[in-house]
Amino acid sequence: MLKAHSLSPEEILRILKTDRRGLSEEEAKKRLKIYGKNEIEEEEESLIKVFFRQFNNPFVYILFVASGISAYIGKKEDSLIILAIIFVNSLLGFFQEFRAITSLKALKKLTEVKTKVYRDGKLKVIPASELVPGDVVYIQEGDVVPADIRLIESVGLMVDESVLTGESVPVEKNADVVLPEDTPVYNRSNVVFKGTHVVKGWAVGVVYATGRQTEFGKISEKAKEKSPETPLMRALKKFSLAWMVIIFFLLSILFLIGIYQGRDIYEVLLLIVSELVSAVPEGLPLVITFTLVIGAIALSRRKVLIRYLPATETLGSTTFICSDKTGTITEGKLKVQEFFALNEKFLNLISALCNSSDGESGDPVDLALLRWLEENDIDWKKLREEYRTVKVFPFDTKKRYMAVIVEKEGKYYLLVKGAFETLSNFSEGISEELIKVHDVLAENGLRVLFFAYAEIPEPVEDIESLKLKPAGFVGFLDPPKEGVKEAVVNARRAGIRVIMITGDNLKTAVAVAKQTEIYREGDLAVEGKDLSKYSDAELYNLLKRVSVIARALPEDKYRVVKVLQEKGEIVAVTGDGVNDVPALKVADIGVAMGSGTEAAKSVAKMVITDNNLKVIVEAVRWGRIIVRNIKRAITYLLTTSFGEITLLSSAILMKLPLPLYPTQILWINIVTDGVQDKTFPFNKEEIDVMKEKPQKPEKVFLDKRLFLRFLTGGLFIGFINLILFKHLLSVYSYEVAVTITFTSMVVNQWAVGIQTVRDYPFFYKPWRNFQMNPYIFIGIFIGLILQLLAIYVFPNYFHAVPLSLEHWFYVILTTLSVFIFIEIRKLVFTIFSER
Repeated sequence: MLKAHSLSPEEILRILKTDRRGLSEEEAKKRLKIYGKNEIEEEEESLIKVFFRQFNNPFVYILFVASGISAYIGKKEDSLIILAIIFVNSLLGFFQEFRAITSLKALKKLTEVKTKVYRDGKLKVIPASELVPGDVVYIQEGDVVPADIRLIESVGLMVDESVLTGESVPVEKNADVVLPEDTPVYNRSNVVFKGTHVVKGWAVGVVYATGRQTEFGKISEKAKEKSPETPLMRALKKFSLAWMVIIFFLLSILFLIGIYQGRDIYEVLLLIVSELVSAVPEGLPLVITFTLVIGAIALSRRKVLIRYLPATETLGSTTFICSDKTGTITEGKLKVQEFFALNEKFLNLISALCNSSDGESGDPVDLALLRWLEENDIDWKKLREEYRTVKVFPFDTKKRYMAVIVEKEGKYYLLVKGAFETLSNFSEGISEELIKVHDVLAENGLRVLFFAYAEIPEPVEDIESLKLKPAGFVGFLDPPKEGVKEAVVNARRAGIRVIMITGDNLKTAVAVAKQTEIYREGDLAVEGKDLSKYSDAELYNLLKRVSVIARALPEDKYRVVKVLQEKGEIVAVTGDGVNDVPALKVADIGVAMGSGTEAAKSVAKMVITDNNLKVIVEAVRWGRIIVRNIKRAITYLLTTSFGEITLLSSAILMKLPLPLYPTQILWINIVTDGVQDKTFPFNKEEIDVMKEKPQKPEKVFLDKRLFLRFLTGGLFIGFINLILFKHLLSVYSYEVAVTITFTSMVVNQWAVGIQTVRDYPFFYKPWRNFQMNPYIFIGIFIGLILQLLAIYVFPNYFHAVPLSLEHWFYVILTTLSVFIFIEIRKLVFTIFSER
């Protein structure tokens, strides 16, 4: 393994056969074939493994046992049908999972980390996965380090290596040092590692390890962990277990009753096994995953890229949105609106020199200052030539100022710009009039910066020990984005509180918050420094009334998120800088801006390409639609399963012949559940989901309404078909009665599927049923073809006989009864809800 830290920049460039101009495109392609992609890939299952995994299911094992029992007692047709059903079910599961895997791969590509690399001497941006050993890369503040890199050149480089070493304090890096070979990883100051974050400064370096060969790759090989289960999946498991226990207990009693009644033990055993498989929605986890994937694809079309799939299920339960101001609520395109000069010469000088922008890109404040100078015919480029920059004090998020020391003709000047509250503490001549000027600018919604200077005999390290002279104020206009006000109103209507957390002055922040309806009469606005006065319990109560937190530090944002979460709130947080990483990481939904740093995007659960609060609120709306579609699938599966259990249980208790054969029960599972539940992920929404209050993810589908729906629906289906079966036995032979009941149960469940598409009654704007989810009708058409084949082409295999038109009358009658019953129930629910 190459000991890059023990080599000088010249030595490592020679060993890697490259130079400071970087590799050629042709050479990079050759090396990519040799070394592979710069990815720590998860082990990818082959399609054959995915297919055979469909059989790794306790219910499939039960079916294999049932097939064996059938073969043992001489019912070979039943045995073959059960095996065929196992195969068809597994095939359906395979195709659905294959589609989900393919979609997820496409979504991952959209959120891939980008990096700057020198190729053929030109700096270009490429996906980090295409880096190879020998590539020369450029990294700067906000970047995620894309590979293990030996630094060639560095300026003020500070890197957060906590993900690798656990050290929370950023580490200073220096390209010029050469270290002993046995230097431990955490002391390698001339090397940066894949997955770490650049906090300050910039550097150029050469890639010496990629993918699994990186330090991060070695660790990931040793500690492979599965992602934690989401609240919804945990709740689903808990619910499924409880449902299985109830069903198993009920079916065990029915088995004993059946044996006591003198029924054939093998027939009863097969029936119970078949009903157990039908009653438990074993395919539900896959349906949920598929629903989340379809939802993530829909969100990607709306400028929301999901990096962590389970975040889609959590979106709809959001109760708090903690949003940045600049670039999310406001345009982030600053323009100098007003200024107040006490010393115009130094005001212009500070604007030009205490400035990190190149006139084309950079911090929005710095860029706006240079444009303002240009508009006033001041040549800032000439000023930069006249004055030599001796020392730069980069913008400090805690102190809230930036400073430079410049020299001209042997004289040194300290030039500073930043927050008035900070700089006024070590400035002279701060009068009441000056304070009033600042407050008026801020109350007009302008972002205000204070400019100050000092003539000094020589460069200094501690500028706060000096007394600065005021040069004046500059007020920047950053207008609210279009649609933000409406988004805030929608969020409030949906029971979501929006808190604006900003580094701006309190007066400016409140002015912007008022314009966007975030701040209303009776709300509170506080400064970040005041949060430390409150205990966690007190802070939570305060946050229920706070809508603006100004002059906030990264640790303030982090604490706000943690306090809200500890009280059970679901928190979405926006951020775009390295300082936002801690809050984005711990948030239930960390939302990074598409224009933000790679560091922020790498820890966020979703990325929005249009930096606008309205996009986040729209994502919440889609999150609720996704969860409702999962809820529809659960309602449908439990209703149909409970209907079958009700029919069989009642028949056994009434000592009637069995109304369905085991193979028929399994077939019903194929032509109803197996086809229809896969269509619910595509359901559209007609009810305004943003009128509802958020529900906790784990309780989102365990409400009274869902319970009433599947209980009443299942009981009605079971009893209407029991009455039908009892009547048919008095009119037709047992074979005909069973076939009609068998077909009735199939068609009845299609009616349940159609009615589950909407919350409103079917006959209220009936055309909406076809617009909401056309796929469900395609599923019914496929099921109809299969059912007709079962009773007209292969009746012997299903213990069936071909049905006449007269027989179909009974099927239509029960289906209409089920349909009308659900329609009346929906009408009652609708009236009750509106009241």
